Amino acid sequence: MYDETHEEGIELTGSLMLAHPHLKDPNFFRSVVLMTAHKPEGSVGVVVNKKSGLTLGQVNGEFFKYDLQDVPLYVGGPVDQDQIFLSAWKVLPEKNEFKLYFGLEPTIAQSKKETDSDLVLRAFKGYSGWGEGQLQNELGENAWVVSQMDGYAISQLDGENLWRHVIMNINLELGLMSLAPEVVEWN
Repeated sequence: MYDETHEEGIELTGSLMLAHPHLKDPNFFRSVVLMTAHKPEGSVGVVVNKKSGLTLGQVNGEFFKYDLQDVPLYVGGPVDQDQIFLSAWKVLPEKNEFKLYFGLEPTIAQSKKETDSDLVLRAFKGYSGWGEGQLQNELGENAWVVSQMDGYAISQLDGENLWRHVIMNINLELGLMSLAPEVVEWN
């Protein structure tokens, strides 16, 4: 029987995976990945803390039709970077819930935006993917640190600030490691 949890008992689908401070892969250096699927045949997620510096309207004028031109575009990962994935989420603090809508069609994203002003809309260029057993191997090699969802953090923080905030909340030693400069000689 397949168990979708990490060995520490955290469900990977819907969790955050943070690049370990020692992970130097340029695709994932100091990244926070929102895991959208974790199954025996593979895993999928999107990097939520790497802005591209563009909005949907700057990438494709079609998004003006849906009033989505101002939605920020993030680099979701190295896989299929020609594809744009729309998402929306909402933090419900009174229920301690994080509600995620992923892979939305533009018309649905537009409708959700119009009916719920509390939704955070984001677009991702590409995604992060792992083949069968690949993610488990990387977790075993301590390339990633798994965290439960922190909806407030991913809605309010960005870039390395998001990565550092979540990693500090997981483990103080890792948090202290996250303060090290990118290039040790700068220390």
